[in-house]
Amino acid sequence: MKGADNRQNKTEKGYNEAIEEDRLPEDYIAGRNAVGEALRSGRAIDKILVSKGERTGSIVMLLAQCKKKGIPVKEVDSRRLDSLAGRNHQGIIAVAACKGYASVDDIFAAAQKKDQPPFIIVCDELEDPHNLGAIIRTADAAGVHGVIIPKRRSAGLTSAVYKASAGAVEYVPVARVSNISDTLRELKKRGVWIYGLDMQGEAWCTVDLKGAAAIVVGSEGRGIGRLVREQCDFILSLPMLGNVSSLNASVACGILLYEVARQRRGLISR
Repeated sequence: MKGADNRQNKTEKGYNEAIEEDRLPEDYIAGRNAVGEALRSGRAIDKILVSKGERTGSIVMLLAQCKKKGIPVKEVDSRRLDSLAGRNHQGIIAVAACKGYASVDDIFAAAQKKDQPPFIIVCDELEDPHNLGAIIRTADAAGVHGVIIPKRRSAGLTSAVYKASAGAVEYVPVARVSNISDTLRELKKRGVWIYGLDMQGEAWCTVDLKGAAAIVVGSEGRGIGRLVREQCDFILSLPMLGNVSSLNASVACGILLYEVARQRRGLISR
């Protein structure tokens, strides 16, 4: 009986492991038919992962739809797809967004609805979903009207971002654009001042931040890109008094967001 119990336990274990192996994360959609249905339904798609060199059958039509809808496509090794979906992906996986993306106009409309000057965060190739989620969470608390991210080389609105934001994604519009530098030029034409957060710049608390403002946060490793930096009207810095050379992107952003909130509310320190 003991041997039979062991065999039964092994069988149940193998069955459960098979179930876990076949179960995809909730934001992954694998297979040509499933991806096609997601595209047809209008579901928000963050990006498409396709096996390198895969250009046969319905894949061609699916990629054409992605191009038409402006959905980023990334070629990856087929082993990467295997690790995400076993061998049932048929060469393609869609990474679904946890919420639909807004437009830049939606962000301006949110500011207008509250009769406030626009207060925007621009993330320049921020790749860590936990950082993006934390920034969105703080943005909601500090009264930010919206966040702008690039379509490529950036974390998107995945379930990891949703979790890290503690649900704030539901309340803060996130717009995704093709080119951050071009978007900053457009913001400036619409009367928004651009403030980059970087190591070398003016003290964060010495600049008037009460007007229409966009706070630019750089990537975790490289900071703000050269072309993006050129579009900034001001570069602001936080003092580093310890031994490390920089702060986590979401922490640095949070400090500056609350400086904007303080100035806008007219709070004066004693």
